[in-house]
Formats: sequence, C-alpha cells, structure tokens
Amino acid sequence: MNRLQGKVAMITGAASGMGEAAARLFAQEGARVVAGDVTVDNLNKVVADIVAAGGDATAVTLDVSKPEAWADAVATAIDKYGKIDILVNNAGIHTGVGLLECDMNNWLKVMSINAMGVWLGMKAVIPHMQANGGGSIVNTSSIAGLIGGADADAGDVAYSASKGAVRSMTKHAAQFFGKDEIRVNSVHPGPIFTGMARAAGFNSREEMGAQFGQTVLKPYIGEPLDIAYAYLYLASDESKFVTGEELVVDGGQVTH
Repeated sequence: MNRLQGKVAMITGAASGMGEAAARLFAQEGARVVAGDVTVDNLNKVVADIVAAGGDATAVTLDVSKPEAWADAVATAIDKYGKIDILVNNAGIHTGVGLLECDMNNWLKVMSINAMGVWLGMKAVIPHMQANGGGSIVNTSSIAGLIGGADADAGDVAYSASKGAVRSMTKHAAQFFGKDEIRVNSVHPGPIFTGMARAAGFNSREEMGAQFGQTVLKPYIGEPLDIAYAYLYLASDESKFVTGEELVVDGGQVTH
C-alpha cells in the first residue's frame, strides 16, 4: 500500500479507463494524485471517490493538446503539492479510420492528442523534475507502435502513427534526461476493455475477445487495472534502473 508514498503523480485521461484505474491505484499506494481530463463531471467523481476512500487527489481540466492547459495544470500541481515526481501520459483517442480514408482533420486530431499531447506533457513537467532532482515519466504507446494489422490498431492509421511517435519520443527523452535522474518508459497495451471499446460497440471482454482473439490468455482482452499496474511499476522506485524500455501488456499478442 506504500509503493508511491510521498510522491506526487500527474495522470492524464484520468476520468475513465486506464487513466481512472491508475489514479485510483496510485492513490491507494500513497501518491498524491493530480488527475487531468476534459471530461470534467466524470473526473470530479473519480477524484471525489479517491478522497472519500482516504486518498489525496486534485482534479484539473486538461486538454493535452493545448500548451496553456498544461501550464495551468502543472501550476496547480506545484502550487498545491510543491513538486511533480511522476507523469503518466495516458490520454488518447482512436477513430478507426484507415490510411486511404483518413483526411487531414482526422489525422491532426489524433496526432494532436496522442502524440503532441505526450510531447507537451514532457515539455511542461521535465523542468520541474529537473529542479526536484529526478522523476519518472510513463508514456502510453500501444502494440500498434510495434506491430501492424487490424488487431493491433483496429484499422486506424493515425493511431498507429501516433503510438509509434510516442515510442520514439520515449527513447529520445530517456537518452537526454537520464543525467537528471529522470526515467522515461513506455507501456504498450494490447486490446483492453475500456470506454473506448464500449463506444466501438463491444459490451463485454468476451464479446471483444471474439473479434480480437490474437492474444493467448483468456478471455483474450485485458482490463484497465492490468495497465494501471504496469504504470505503477514504472512509476515506483522498484524500476529505478529501468529507462527507455517498452513494457508490453497484451496477453501475448505480439508473440505471433
């Protein structure tokens, strides 16, 4: 229960899915959580639940594609907690539009959140980590950043491109900021049953697994907590000698 005791963690996309699971888990493990999202009502409920359970959390409205939103969110974190030890760049979207069907607006929308949002987050937080003597950044990529095919990216070319960018940016940042004791790693989820999956028409892990059955562990689809635990390991001091790595959490899909 104390794997993140004394640490301040900023988590994006915290109103639902993997970000929500991470916010709740990190608070249980002793972190003071700065939870960011654009879905304010859901975000406030998540934060209220954390506080009611005895945790410490603050909600910040955060559109990760806007530099000014990052500046405001980081300022709130520093004003309230004095530092940021952990950044989890979890926010992301998926539109399911293929290469030939994708237009400029779709491409820019996905890239601005999934890739540019990660860059802006690191750019906003790293100076504070440098001043604080270190930190851990966890960037959410995907198996779509490693392999191709509909089972990896559900047919979304911009999603694949954005997650490949996250993978590369992670390694870039790990190289340049290791001297500052800042670790930067990426997590690569496979198919996970989240609100994004529900929006795509799936009602259960089993139903989703019937279509995306390339994993080897039943029921073939993960749940948000599976990813939250990966975030937790990379955020904690247990991974103090790990940087620039790709933690794949996909039920064995990339073994094909």
